[in-house]
Amino acid sequence: MDLLNTLVDKGLRRELPTREEALAVLATSDDELLDVVAAAGKVRRQWFGRRVKLNYLVNLKSGLCPEDCSYCSQRLGSKAGILKYTWLKPDEASRAAAAGVAGGAKRVCLVASGRGPTDRDVDRVSRTIEAIKEENEGIEVCACLGLLSDGQADRLRSAGADAYNHNLNTSEETYGAITTTHTYADRVETVQQAQAAGLSACSGLIAGMGESDKDLVDVVFALRDLDPDSVPVNFLIPFEGTPLAKEWNLTPQRCLRILAMVRFVCPDVEVRLAGGREVHLRSMQPLALHLVNSIFLGDYLTSEGQAGQTDLDMIADAGFEVEGAGTTTLPRHRADALGGGCGTQDATAGAGCGSHDEAGAAGCGSHGGGEGCGPCGGHEEQQPAGGVAGARESVPASRTDAAGAARTDLVAVRRRGAGTDLAPNA
Repeated sequence: MDLLNTLVDKGLRRELPTREEALAVLATSDDELLDVVAAAGKVRRQWFGRRVKLNYLVNLKSGLCPEDCSYCSQRLGSKAGILKYTWLKPDEASRAAAAGVAGGAKRVCLVASGRGPTDRDVDRVSRTIEAIKEENEGIEVCACLGLLSDGQADRLRSAGADAYNHNLNTSEETYGAITTTHTYADRVETVQQAQAAGLSACSGLIAGMGESDKDLVDVVFALRDLDPDSVPVNFLIPFEGTPLAKEWNLTPQRCLRILAMVRFVCPDVEVRLAGGREVHLRSMQPLALHLVNSIFLGDYLTSEGQAGQTDLDMIADAGFEVEGAGTTTLPRHRADALGGGCGTQDATAGAGCGSHDEAGAAGCGSHGGGEGCGPCGGHEEQQPAGGVAGARESVPASRTDAAGAARTDLVAVRRRGAGTDLAPNA
């Protein structure tokens, strides 16, 4: 296809595609899907080789959030039966992080529900960062605590944080239909505060909330303008008890097209496959590794992921390798711009083989079942349960399996790991 040849050429030159080209990727047919994956895979390999960075989430404070993000199981009015607990102590968080590090994770993402941290919360998280780094030499730490106030990003950086995650989640045009207790501009400002403090910015999106193709392209282009080092792509996990519980709008093919579009628009950025991959990609997860260069290992914030060993086997079976601690994630030009980045610059990293990152909800991506991270919570049913207001259905809903039933069996609330007495699955 001429379109794909053009996009590959642009991706190898770090040249931004047009919006029309990005929309055309989302409009490709299932017959063209493998061609799309192969084309985006060339761009992925140019900048990141066949390496896959592993990230591990620690939910420092679960539930009890005052924000009304419709997608989130931690919103104040949520009826989802998730774990609810207040702040983990630094030693508890460090023990939880150790499980992910033992499984091969090179970044630990510390997430806390809520609108944003108080100064006391920043002190608490700073002690946690210090405890984790004391026990795990060379590990990267990303914080995801919600909206930041003046000076808080600098304090986190001084405590040893490498990255900060705050996702845009959806387009500016439709943001108000998803959340009313803070604005899209609030989110942008927090990402910019993190960057100004010298933290590696991680900011991404959630797909599957009823948005249109235009909305997806708009948010990805907005992310490209913000220029984070890491872009986590979450797929909505429709938790029962949240306003978006009935939004089952994704197929595995649709997810792959979205990931390919993100890779073409953000060719040299760490693209992380985040919450919802097990629910919506299912058996096609290995194909996504040709598009992304980063995943979360094990469980998410409030939902269970597949077993950590299954993740490692999937990476090996697909012909990829886990990125080592001594490798710089980001291509050299990005790592150098960040001041060396997180981790050690690989001496062989030429025109773009390195390691840096994210955040999540990047660094910490966005995690937790398409929840994003902070602010994620809110007041009960302020939003309609029908997805983004005014959005068109851009693809046939994949909410059912062959028997016509929604795949709610794939949504499992986390009952192990941080905040419990049970071992995690990493």
